[in-house]
Amino acid sequence: MPSSVIAAYHYNEARHILTIKYVSGLVYEYLDVPAAVYDEMKKWTSKGSFLNKKIKGNYDFRKVEEE
Repeated sequence: MPSSVIAAYHYNEARHILTIKYVSGLVYEYLDVPAAVYDEMKKWTSKGSFLNKKIKGNYDFRKVEEE
């Protein structure tokens, strides 16, 4: 999953939360993301493009504070 934007991502199926860790180190949780959307994301070659086209602006989010 090489990406110039996303360092890592994780999906919590029980809570429908997509967690994105950006290469900058910032971490955001995108809320109420359906499992089908996450499944589609896994298929895309460019995770950053998917994020911009399908996630941002379509789902509420919150920044995860650093510990």
